[in-house]
Amino acid sequence: MPNTNTVRKRRPGDRTDGRLLRTVSPMSTVALYIMKDRNDACNMFTDPVDIKEIEKYIAEKRKQGFKGLGMLHIIAAAYIRTVSKYPGINRFVSGQRIYARNDIQIMLTIKKTMEVHSPDTVIKAVFSPDADIKTVYDEINRQITDGKSGDDSSDFDRTADFLRRLPRPILRAVVKFLKFLDYFGWLPKFLLHVSPFHGSFFITSMGSLGIPPIYHHLYNFGNVPLFCSYGAKRTDYVNGPLGIPVEKKFVDCNYVMDERICDGHYYATAFKYLREILRNPQVLDNPPDEVTEDID
Repeated sequence: MPNTNTVRKRRPGDRTDGRLLRTVSPMSTVALYIMKDRNDACNMFTDPVDIKEIEKYIAEKRKQGFKGLGMLHIIAAAYIRTVSKYPGINRFVSGQRIYARNDIQIMLTIKKTMEVHSPDTVIKAVFSPDADIKTVYDEINRQITDGKSGDDSSDFDRTADFLRRLPRPILRAVVKFLKFLDYFGWLPKFLLHVSPFHGSFFITSMGSLGIPPIYHHLYNFGNVPLFCSYGAKRTDYVNGPLGIPVEKKFVDCNYVMDERICDGHYYATAFKYLREILRNPQVLDNPPDEVTEDID
């Protein structure tokens, strides 16, 4: 079994959802006051993923009983595995401070049914960094099943329904108050639990709609630092041996990230590692050999 993160005692400045990082560089600290909002600090890029090995892996796992296993599960599991080695991409900024998140929270928006006017809801799946593909598959499917059930009384839906019924001036004041609480890390735990704006990684599938991926903005409210949108499968030709074109299948993944949580070299190293996992998804069958803890 891997060595999981050490349990730390909560110290002054820590939040319910993360611990304050006290050894970040002076440049990173000052940048938080220059780029105050996430949309001031968005970087984005596209990474085409060769899905040859992923398709083989999915076919094999479905034979083993992983019904409905797809790109969503693979990307989520690959991100979690990347966090286990490079935990800096699971940090977040709140109140002009950088925090290391206590767990890994993956969100996605789902529709009750695949109809134009079907209502949306957001699910949030929580993981530890030693999760393997079975853990990710089981938890995401459980959350999706609950979210698509006929019962519209999930915690998220009840909270959203309560807020939408408030008169506009009161709702505006409530949101302003929530932002004030969030700035100082005083949001109640139950609100952090239901909020789709607080978490590690938001995934949206444009492939299920048959279109290319979008670049989805980050939310200024909350603390989600990374958004992934992936598109439909596409075929392209690349140069093979002796310059002969070879047909390959790709899925484009578009990432939008908060550049303040770590530097460009760290981000690049982490995303290269994530790409390597997507090229070799078999490593997801087992937990990581070791889990790296973030800086103090």
